[in-house]
Amino acid sequence: MRLHLKKYDKVLLFFFVAAIISSYLIWVFEERFTPEEWRESVGIRYKMADDLIDSKFLIGKTKEEVITVLEEPEIVTPSNSNHIIYKMGRSQSFNDYVSERLVVVFDNDVVVKVIRIKD
Repeated sequence: MRLHLKKYDKVLLFFFVAAIISSYLIWVFEERFTPEEWRESVGIRYKMADDLIDSKFLIGKTKEEVITVLEEPEIVTPSNSNHIIYKMGRSQSFNDYVSERLVVVFDNDVVVKVIRIKD
Protein backbone atom coordinates (compact mmCIF):
# COMPACT_ATOMS: atom_id res chain seq x y z
CA MET A 1 0.00 0.00 0.00
CA ARG A 2 1.52 3.30 -1.10
CA LEU A 3 0.74 6.64 0.39
CA HIS A 4 -0.05 9.22 -2.27
CA LEU A 5 0.53 12.81 -1.21
CA LYS A 6 -0.43 15.84 -3.19
CA LYS A 7 2.22 18.48 -3.88
CA TYR A 8 0.67 20.80 -1.29
CA ASP A 9 0.80 18.06 1.35
CA LYS A 10 4.45 17.31 0.50
CA VAL A 11 5.38 20.96 0.92
CA LEU A 12 3.60 21.14 4.29
CA LEU A 13 5.26 17.92 5.43
CA PHE A 14 8.67 19.25 4.39
CA PHE A 15 8.24 22.49 6.36
CA PHE A 16 6.88 20.63 9.38
CA VAL A 17 9.90 18.29 9.45
CA ALA A 18 12.27 21.24 8.88
CA ALA A 19 10.71 23.12 11.82
CA ILE A 20 11.10 20.10 14.10
CA ILE A 21 14.73 19.57 13.10
CA SER A 22 15.65 23.25 13.46
CA SER A 23 13.99 23.46 16.89
CA TYR A 24 15.91 20.39 17.99
CA LEU A 25 19.22 21.77 16.73
CA ILE A 26 18.66 25.10 18.48
CA TRP A 27 17.91 23.24 21.71
CA VAL A 28 21.00 21.01 21.37
CA PHE A 29 23.41 23.86 20.70
CA GLU A 30 21.96 26.36 23.17
CA GLU A 31 24.27 27.10 26.10
CA ARG A 32 22.92 25.63 29.34
CA PHE A 33 23.17 27.56 32.59
CA THR A 34 25.45 26.18 35.26
CA PRO A 35 26.61 28.23 38.26
CA GLU A 36 30.22 27.22 37.64
CA GLU A 37 30.20 28.31 34.01
CA TRP A 38 28.39 31.55 34.94
CA ARG A 39 31.11 32.47 37.45
CA GLU A 40 34.03 31.51 35.17
CA SER A 41 32.87 32.96 31.85
CA VAL A 42 31.59 36.51 32.23
CA GLY A 43 32.05 37.17 28.51
CA ILE A 44 29.61 34.47 27.37
CA ARG A 45 26.94 34.73 30.04
CA TYR A 46 24.54 36.11 27.43
CA LYS A 47 24.51 32.62 25.88
CA MET A 48 23.27 31.11 29.17
CA ALA A 49 20.74 33.82 29.96
CA ASP A 50 17.80 32.33 28.06
CA ASP A 51 18.20 28.98 29.82
CA LEU A 52 18.49 30.73 33.19
CA ILE A 53 15.38 32.83 32.56
CA ASP A 54 13.27 30.09 30.93
CA SER A 55 14.02 27.56 33.67
CA LYS A 56 12.88 30.05 36.34
CA PHE A 57 15.87 28.81 38.37
CA LEU A 58 16.13 32.03 40.40
CA ILE A 59 12.40 32.64 40.99
CA GLY A 60 11.60 32.38 44.70
CA LYS A 61 15.23 32.63 45.84
CA THR A 62 16.36 35.29 48.31
CA LYS A 63 18.96 37.93 47.46
CA GLU A 64 21.56 36.01 49.50
CA GLU A 65 20.78 32.77 47.62
CA VAL A 66 21.13 34.55 44.26
CA ILE A 67 24.49 35.98 45.27
CA THR A 68 25.62 32.54 46.46
CA VAL A 69 24.71 31.02 43.08
CA LEU A 70 25.78 33.85 40.74
CA GLU A 71 28.40 35.62 42.92
CA GLU A 72 28.41 39.29 43.82
CA PRO A 73 27.13 41.42 40.94
CA GLU A 74 29.69 43.47 39.03
CA ILE A 75 27.29 46.42 38.88
CA VAL A 76 26.68 47.89 42.31
CA THR A 77 23.14 48.99 43.19
CA PRO A 78 22.07 50.55 46.51
CA SER A 79 21.64 47.94 49.26
CA ASN A 80 17.95 48.86 49.65
CA SER A 81 17.36 48.42 45.90
CA ASN A 82 14.79 45.91 44.69
CA HIS A 83 17.08 44.58 41.95
CA ILE A 84 20.63 43.51 41.23
CA ILE A 85 22.38 43.63 37.87
CA TYR A 86 24.96 41.27 36.36
CA LYS A 87 27.16 41.86 33.32
CA MET A 88 26.69 39.23 30.61
CA GLY A 89 29.25 40.13 27.97
CA ARG A 90 28.71 41.41 24.45
CA SER A 91 26.46 39.56 22.03
CA GLN A 92 26.52 40.15 18.31
CA SER A 93 23.58 42.05 16.86
CA PHE A 94 23.70 42.24 13.07
CA ASN A 95 27.13 43.78 12.45
CA ASP A 96 27.60 45.31 15.90
CA TYR A 97 28.28 44.00 19.39
CA VAL A 98 25.87 44.93 22.18
CA SER A 99 26.54 44.73 25.92
CA GLU A 100 23.87 42.89 27.85
CA ARG A 101 22.85 42.82 31.50
CA LEU A 102 20.83 40.37 33.58
CA VAL A 103 18.45 42.12 35.97
CA VAL A 104 17.15 40.13 38.94
CA VAL A 105 14.06 41.82 40.42
CA PHE A 106 13.02 41.26 44.05
CA ASP A 107 9.82 41.78 45.98
CA ASN A 108 10.19 41.44 49.76
CA ASP A 109 13.73 40.06 49.24
CA VAL A 110 12.47 37.22 46.99
CA VAL A 111 13.11 36.98 43.23
CA VAL A 112 9.93 37.64 41.25
CA LYS A 113 11.37 38.33 37.79
CA VAL A 114 14.60 37.90 35.82
CA ILE A 115 15.07 39.86 32.59
CA ARG A 116 17.84 40.68 30.17
CA ILE A 117 18.49 44.17 28.88
CA LYS A 118 20.80 45.56 26.20
CA ASP A 119 22.94 48.63 26.73
